[in-house]
Amino acid sequence: MAHEKLGGFLAVPNVQELALTWNGSGEQLPERYIRTEEAGAVESIAGSGIPVVDLGMLLDPASSAEELAVLGAACQHSGFFQLINHGVPDEVIHDIRRDITEFFKLPLEAKKVHAQLPDRVEGYGQAFVFSETQKLDWADMLYLMVRPTESRNARFWPAQPPSFTDSVDKFSAEAARVASSLLRFMAADMGLEQPERLLEMFAGQPQTMRVTYYPPCREANKVIGLSPHSDATYLNLLLHVNEVQGLQIKKDGKWVSVDPMDGALVVNIGDILEILSNGRYKSIEHRAVVHPDKERISAAMFHQPCPNTTVGPLPELLKNGGRARYKSVDYAEYMKLFFSAKFDGLKSHFDGLRI
Repeated sequence: MAHEKLGGFLAVPNVQELALTWNGSGEQLPERYIRTEEAGAVESIAGSGIPVVDLGMLLDPASSAEELAVLGAACQHSGFFQLINHGVPDEVIHDIRRDITEFFKLPLEAKKVHAQLPDRVEGYGQAFVFSETQKLDWADMLYLMVRPTESRNARFWPAQPPSFTDSVDKFSAEAARVASSLLRFMAADMGLEQPERLLEMFAGQPQTMRVTYYPPCREANKVIGLSPHSDATYLNLLLHVNEVQGLQIKKDGKWVSVDPMDGALVVNIGDILEILSNGRYKSIEHRAVVHPDKERISAAMFHQPCPNTTVGPLPELLKNGGRARYKSVDYAEYMKLFFSAKFDGLKSHFDGLRI
């Protein structure tokens, strides 16, 4: 996910509109969406397949040490966990779910008012399309710069429903609070002497939000909703807007499905925390699949470094003869490496950084 202006993306058909006509027809699936080999057999797991972390227990002195061990293990081995008792008010979650759902119900022309520009990821459409022959994801998205507020471009923010911006603002504030709490505990798990160390590195807490709409596909076993990737961020919070699941993570060389727990946020470690932790924490590849007859909507809140931040293993973790496993790099340069991999699911952008 990015802060800065990027290389040009190519416009492709709106998938929501395509699905409306194609699902009821007898026509063959358009060739550019067919990814049978990638979408093949998948081993499914229930929500308990990834760890569950209780933020309330972390914040309670009586149970904090025990739960910190759970958090540390989740970050080191899974890279994903479900966060319960996170304290985000029910009404905040209800409102953002309502407004995101209403946005995707708007006529196509109303949504296209907020369409992406060719050289930016912000706005409504499908990003990361670099060639006319590239295989396409079965999804549309709305990508917004959320924090700091001066990074926003009003052109891309929906005016309908009228409460959309207010709902995003409230959820953004709650997500930032949760991320800050988790970073303090992660600093403790890493053995950093100053709990505020990670927070200081992410001063200002830049946030972006990707809302993704996955239409149903009657040949769901032939398409991919979101291509495999890891995230060029430090910490992400995923909210399932409706009850349809589709998130899959790479585990022991297999794609496994994650069934979100009711009321939980799905949290994952991004590339930046893997580098800062010198490989202690894992940024795991993940993807999304689609349902044959149900739409799926999700909202991911990404937390990122500032563009001028230098990213490298924390010096505190290299004491007593510790060896750096990654080179240090400017975050803006790291983003260039990330996008040079063309969002193809490979962590090839890591190759040049490993020592």
